[in-house]
Amino acid sequence: MQTPTVLTTKPNWPHVAGFLGLTFGLTWLVDLVLYLNGGLSNPGTMLFLQFQMLLPAFSAMFLGAFFFKESPIYHQTNRRTSRWFVYFYILLTFFYLLGSIAALIQPDQATMIGSLLLIPNVLGLILLVELRLRGGRDSFAGAGLGGGKALIWLLYGLGLVAFYGLQTFLNYVFKLGQVVDLMTAFPQMAAADLPAAALLPIMALNTVVIGPFLGLIIAFGEEYGWRGYLQTELIRLGRVRGVFLLGVIWGIWHWPVIWMGYNFPGHPLLGSLAMVVLGIIFAYFFAYSVFKSQGVWTAAYLHALNNQALSFFFLFVVAPDNILFSFGAGWPGLVLGAIVVLFLLRDPVWKMSE
Repeated sequence: MQTPTVLTTKPNWPHVAGFLGLTFGLTWLVDLVLYLNGGLSNPGTMLFLQFQMLLPAFSAMFLGAFFFKESPIYHQTNRRTSRWFVYFYILLTFFYLLGSIAALIQPDQATMIGSLLLIPNVLGLILLVELRLRGGRDSFAGAGLGGGKALIWLLYGLGLVAFYGLQTFLNYVFKLGQVVDLMTAFPQMAAADLPAAALLPIMALNTVVIGPFLGLIIAFGEEYGWRGYLQTELIRLGRVRGVFLLGVIWGIWHWPVIWMGYNFPGHPLLGSLAMVVLGIIFAYFFAYSVFKSQGVWTAAYLHALNNQALSFFFLFVVAPDNILFSFGAGWPGLVLGAIVVLFLLRDPVWKMSE
């Protein structure tokens, strides 16, 4: 058995500060613009939220490619095929910037603009597959862009869906939510003349199976920034401590949209605290998936799946009466999540170095 080793080097704090300053500065500026233009009532809200999800990866890639000379993606030393995906992602962020500006100018066109931006997302997936086939596994793994293991994607994904299924059931049992009448809640689907029994399976297929892959490029924006770059630096403090600190930072990063009423409407203060706790829980879960699969794309897939599964179960199956005090993202769900984390922390992988 391999003897666990302890990291002795420290994070590169000036680089960490640069990354956090750029990520928080850009993200909170976007949130300020959204707030000054109607907040969550703005028709382009979802476009703004997607744009800010790209910013952690943009910051890490921009700094890593052009300023951090020891970075595996630094432009003068990185000759891997995967470098083209880095440049694509930086360009994609600018597309979303232009789309967000256009949505501010023409708010009635925000939905159409968001739909058009699906095109570069699909092209990004195609480019990703093409570069992976051409450059091979080492081209991405050597640049910190490893894809991970398919079995981990499947097993951890099924576990995540089961976890939300359990919490949906608990909301129903403890009367913390109401069963959704799909025909009433979504009259456009009823107008399609589909039988009620067919609606739920169709929506499940779309949101839990197809949706995560369509959202993969967007979710990667957070995961490469937080797990791909920042986690790599902070776990030099030790994996458990480093991931905890990352979770706190990640939760705080969400605060402006929480204050505007996103995630926990009506609870800006308690919601902010809950978001930090949620960030810590998912920081451990996503970090564990990266450690076990050796690939940041595993976390990106699970992140996308998490968003889709949460929407499916709590919008289409049992809608919580009060999100903050229901299973799911609320305090009861956070207690269950903390229990899962305690089990994960028993794995020796947390005592090992990279």
